[in-house]
Amino acid sequence: MAVLDDAAVARALLPRTSVVTEREESPGVFVSTDGPTSSYRRVVTVGDAEADGRRRVTQRVDIQPAIPYWGWFFGPPLVNHLAKIGGPDDKVPMWFPPDHMDERATATLSRLGVMAFVLGYGATLLTQSITFIAGEFGADKGAQGLALASVRVDILLALPLTLWADRHGRRRLLVGGTIAACVLTALGALAPSLWLLTGAQVLARAVINASIITIAVMVAEEMPSGARAWSTSLMSVAGFFGGGICVMLLPVADLSDRSWRILFVVPLLLLPLAVRAARGLTETQRFVAHVENRTERVRPLEVLRTHRRRFLLLAASASLLSVFATPASQFLNEFLRTERGFSGAQITLFLTVTSIPGGIGIVVGGWLAEKGRRLVGATATFVGVGATVMMFISSGAGLYAWSTLASIIGAAAVPALGVYGAELFPTEARSAANGGISFASRIGSVVGLVFAGELGDRIGLPRAFAYLAIGPLILTVLILVAYPETAHRELEDLNPEDTALPPTG
Repeated sequence: MAVLDDAAVARALLPRTSVVTEREESPGVFVSTDGPTSSYRRVVTVGDAEADGRRRVTQRVDIQPAIPYWGWFFGPPLVNHLAKIGGPDDKVPMWFPPDHMDERATATLSRLGVMAFVLGYGATLLTQSITFIAGEFGADKGAQGLALASVRVDILLALPLTLWADRHGRRRLLVGGTIAACVLTALGALAPSLWLLTGAQVLARAVINASIITIAVMVAEEMPSGARAWSTSLMSVAGFFGGGICVMLLPVADLSDRSWRILFVVPLLLLPLAVRAARGLTETQRFVAHVENRTERVRPLEVLRTHRRRFLLLAASASLLSVFATPASQFLNEFLRTERGFSGAQITLFLTVTSIPGGIGIVVGGWLAEKGRRLVGATATFVGVGATVMMFISSGAGLYAWSTLASIIGAAAVPALGVYGAELFPTEARSAANGGISFASRIGSVVGLVFAGELGDRIGLPRAFAYLAIGPLILTVLILVAYPETAHRELEDLNPEDTALPPTG
């Protein structure tokens, strides 16, 4: 209940049009016609005027958010926002995208977030555990760099999977790939040598990366035009949380030379969660419409040739970024353990303290990217890389400070740039294009890993990363001068081949 003036009372009696779209069912009773809820009803009762002219207003809002699995986190702020009396002037809050999210989009995004969470653990596992694995097998930095570089051939197996997804559907690949990823990752626990573990990881990471690419494609095809970058940021945060579970379990790897193997069994424990979330996923509406209107055999490679400039731009960008970002991530634990003397528990504390704020950067970056991709992407790339270089040079408190800054600012580039791969290609070749871009990213990763590993043994990792930072600096210029602006543009507008397909969201 609240006591409101006439203007606030009038606002309370208007149908809302921001987070939810209401229609007036009867005087003072409103139901939702569109929004992130599975059920919604708002009843406003206005009392007689008080002595000062204001009125007592009672409002009851019955809400069931359409947020499976993540309702414990996102549900309360959504309910609190919609339950405010006389407001909040029908404005979209900062934590919500500037476009409408209906029940289907919200539920789909929530389920995709579960899959991203599970895949995020597997994608992070080798990076976080390689220094402990090397301890059992007696591998130096050069051997670790070669192992991490060798794993990058997974993209050769992931590419055919992305082509398959353009022919047969996104959902089938995502569900099957996630299940296979959990099982194949667990095989690493049985590896008798670093190179056999690397082989097992090639198979696991192939389906992991094909599945992650598929999530990005499904987000682009299912979310409204003003929420694609924001939704991409949430998928990144979900994957980040999955990787965070791996980080929190690192002290287990400190128990003995062989205890790192326990970490490789964890995906089997996450498998039931992924299977349950997958049951509620449906094929994307754009892919279904594409299949219904398709009159000839799918030809993604031929379609890519007609989008050669876009593909080469994004492929070069991915390579330039990965030549720095991948070794900076994968050698961080080695740097902390051997050059700063951190134990497994200290590494966990460091990564937890400095990485968690990155989740804020991802979400804020996604929200800002809905207003414009290029400036956010260029700024975040430039500042994030510079702060990372400073982190490797620093020690003590400076090490924590620069790492936190790099985590927050650098993370904002993820949704701003990550959404381009799905936006700039038609439905017929969207997965294949992103697979090709990932291939280019792997090339940059291999170059960076070998360079950082070999040069790190000679002159130290800090100087090696200073040289590798040249790649992202070139990328910053490319973003500003060559990238198109795609915010709030429908996929059919960006890709005229799809104009016959009905937009969703």
